[in-house]
Amino acid sequence: MAHKTSVLALSIIAAASTASPASAHRTEMTAAPGGNLETKYCMHIEAFTGGLVEQVRCWTRDEWAEQGVDVDRDWAENGVRAIG
Repeated sequence: MAHKTSVLALSIIAAASTASPASAHRTEMTAAPGGNLETKYCMHIEAFTGGLVEQVRCWTRDEWAEQGVDVDRDWAENGVRAIG
């Protein structure tokens, strides 16, 4: 029984330690970086139905706006990089 408790405790610690760097990185950038009209903002999008692979798309602010996305609002959670 003690072995099961130890394994459970170590699993929880391992899960918490692997999640920390990713969450710390995401909170560093809360707003999208500045750019010009041609700057492309790469962001994670939801996987298509039936797909498990996370997609990343790179579009200008205007192209994101056409899709109903506010780059500045969504950057902290979904932003990957800016090009240009």
